[in-house]
Amino acid sequence: MTHADLTPLPVPEGPREKLERLGMAVMSDAELLAIVLGHGTSGHSAHRLAVSLLEQAPGLHGLIRMSRDELCRLPGIGAAQAARVLAGIEVGRRTLTRRPASRPQFLTARETAEHLLPRYGAHHVERFGVLLLDTKQRLLRDHIISQGSLDTSLAHPREVFRAAVGSGAACVIVFHNHPSGDPFPSPDDYSLTQRLAKVGTLIGVPLVDHLILADGGTGRFESMG
Repeated sequence: MTHADLTPLPVPEGPREKLERLGMAVMSDAELLAIVLGHGTSGHSAHRLAVSLLEQAPGLHGLIRMSRDELCRLPGIGAAQAARVLAGIEVGRRTLTRRPASRPQFLTARETAEHLLPRYGAHHVERFGVLLLDTKQRLLRDHIISQGSLDTSLAHPREVFRAAVGSGAACVIVFHNHPSGDPFPSPDDYSLTQRLAKVGTLIGVPLVDHLILADGGTGRFESMG
């Protein structure tokens, strides 16, 4: 046996070691997710588990739409690992949505969408809310009216304009997300928008726009301007 025969084989580099050596930018989605998971299961490394998770989600966009129960139903994912994944997603979401020192102003649909999409675009539960604005269309606050299936009883104009009057809003923008990923308005969406616009005009708190948020983009009602 020669000296060369005794040379130890190199230990395969794990995601954490790769991050420490090369930095965050070169890491794949699966490698970053493996670090979040922390450890794998019997017979499967954290990296292999992360690859499998992203295949089933599929991808990061699918992953951020999953609930705790859905994660726990996946092979190899327990309650602790599901909690780590959800906590990591929420930290990222809060980083994106941290409110700046100055109040944002919404003069275009694009500005409104950039504010709302990180907060609500990928939610797997439908939410209906309102942005309460001052006379210059600067944000006073945002308010969720209902969560769950959107219907006229939950998204009643009374609830929208009660929040507006209580906050002293000069105008409002309403929004809701489509968990299906389809941003196009439904007939019910059009009907609700017309009702809100009429009530807003009547009480002097106009409806500026109604945005629909989805992974597939943003829908809106062109008649609102």
